Amino acid sequence: MAASVPARPLEGRRLLLGVTGGIAAYKAALLVRLFKKAGAEVQVLMTPDATRFITPLTLGTLSEREVLIEIFPENADGSWTKHVELGLWADLFVVAPATAQTVAKLAHGFCDTMLTATALAARCPLLICPAMDHDMYLHPATRANLERLRSYGYEVMEAAHGELASGLVGEGRLPEPEAIFDRVVAMLAGETKTAAGPLGGRHVLITAGPTREALDPVRYLTNHSTGTMGFALAEAAARRGARVTLVAGPTALPTPPGVTRVDVVTAEEMHAAVQAHRDADLVIGAAAVSDFAPEAVSPSKIKKTGDEMVLRLRPTPDILAALGREKRPGQVLVGFALETDDGPANARRKLEAKNLDWIVLNDPKEPGAGFGPGTNRVTLLARDGTVEDLPRMPKRAVAEAILDRVATAFSPSTAG
Repeated sequence: MAASVPARPLEGRRLLLGVTGGIAAYKAALLVRLFKKAGAEVQVLMTPDATRFITPLTLGTLSEREVLIEIFPENADGSWTKHVELGLWADLFVVAPATAQTVAKLAHGFCDTMLTATALAARCPLLICPAMDHDMYLHPATRANLERLRSYGYEVMEAAHGELASGLVGEGRLPEPEAIFDRVVAMLAGETKTAAGPLGGRHVLITAGPTREALDPVRYLTNHSTGTMGFALAEAAARRGARVTLVAGPTALPTPPGVTRVDVVTAEEMHAAVQAHRDADLVIGAAAVSDFAPEAVSPSKIKKTGDEMVLRLRPTPDILAALGREKRPGQVLVGFALETDDGPANARRKLEAKNLDWIVLNDPKEPGAGFGPGTNRVTLLARDGTVEDLPRMPKRAVAEAILDRVATAFSPSTAG
């Protein structure tokens, strides 16, 4: 039976949206619309400079609440403790866009506007979405401020890569409103899945991303995996109180908060890293591991000397099969199967051959699934014969759904 996805996933939730003075402030209107359509109550807080880019009237109309700017608002029931009230009222505080100036203020405890004062008083989680020019974003001061915010327990959604208002191309763009919305839904969905849940205190090992097998010093065999699905699983498991080890192939993705990351390149290196942590309670093999590697690596660049080149390939280690052969009682193994033909049958064969408990099937030819997209559509196959088709969802939501199913194998009372 397909899992149901709530039509209004933020029903009854109370959100603070902080808007600061950057060109991306116009996207705040789209965010408010998304939050409201999902059922949330939204209170917008703006810095004075933000009003140069989008009017309080626009955001107030969309949110159906008066936008607050100054720390001593004129029309807030005369209360000078409004920032405290809002900090207690909200389930989540999102700052999008967060300029370098506001990031610095939040990192060092400044409270000169309603936005910064409320952030300092808030008891709810905070999600910071930086947006600024490329060089400002990569400046050591900005990077240090973002790390300081993470150390406070804030979530930081790294800026996107693309064309910037300055005409430069690089990191610094505000993530698209839909991506921010997905992160908010995931954060609120996971807020009650703490260390008291089935994964609390458990060691979870996850592999993610591609592997690369060298042909010569400049060329290699690889695939299109970005690592997004595996990183979403690691982030979700950490939020549930698990001790997460993430073995990652080459990818530009930032390490999720609370996750221990081990970077590898080849299938042999990934196999060795997994074997070093093979005592994990739950192993999820989400990486796209190369099945073959060149039999010999040329020490110098291979020259084009004829009409064709013949490569001799050798098989790489089967990482999950090795774990399945030495699987200990109580350990749960989950694999992924990316299949273009006869998906269910091939996935079921892999599950049995590798002694897995679950396998997650997806088809890269299906729109919105497989490598690259921020969404996925998967089928979960269990060892007991259960098959569950999930609808296309953001990968973070897919990660939550997978963990919901596999975590049932653990009892909170026996967490180590």
